Amino acid sequence: MKKVFLAGASGVIGIRVAKMLVELGYEVYGTTRSQSKAQMLEQIGIKPVVLDVFDTQKLKEEMKKASCEILMHQLTDLPDGLDYAGKMDEVLARNARIRTEGTRNLIEAAKQSGVKTIIAQSLGFIYEPGDMPYTEQSQLLNFNDTTYGETSRAVASLEEQVLGSGMCAIVLRNGLIYGEGTGFDIPFKGYASVHVDAAAKAVVLALQCKQNEIFNIVDTDNITSNDKAKTILGWDENFRI
Repeated sequence: MKKVFLAGASGVIGIRVAKMLVELGYEVYGTTRSQSKAQMLEQIGIKPVVLDVFDTQKLKEEMKKASCEILMHQLTDLPDGLDYAGKMDEVLARNARIRTEGTRNLIEAAKQSGVKTIIAQSLGFIYEPGDMPYTEQSQLLNFNDTTYGETSRAVASLEEQVLGSGMCAIVLRNGLIYGEGTGFDIPFKGYASVHVDAAAKAVVLALQCKQNEIFNIVDTDNITSNDKAKTILGWDENFRI
């Protein structure tokens, strides 16, 4: 039985990934910052790990104790009830910190505990405007962009850290998430989007990848190409749990 350390197991994608992994026979250690969510994880067969990714000492201890071969990075920091009103600048800053400092902490702990594979969530909707459809080789948004420059810089940091970790590294660039539990029922008009169930399925499919890769995980449209994920991973945007 292979073991997975799933950072962000109680999130909207993480919880779906956790359930699929359990069904496939994996032993899953799932992190959450909430004791109440830890009980929920335990009920579905996850070994809960209550910690904050910025508590480096505890993170190292727990990851070493779990002794997993696989790390899945699904951490985000979103407002309760997905209420973004008047909070967008704060939300972007908190998530940028997770992608930079949080990723660094995870990788350091993973190296010390013998992790061999890392699969990390990134973003597939902050490409620099230009020729479409955007591919995995397209340039990320200018870091000086007034709205999403900090986010783009943080995404670049996450991806550089993951791909340079020395582990087998897979980066999944998700479109804007919609579907049950996300607060949004339909795709975002004019933006790369993806159903939350399909995004979760991509994480599980990425387990078959044995070399460093980046994949756009997005619905089919004329904005961003998902050809690579479909061809290499056999991913299907229409997957629903």
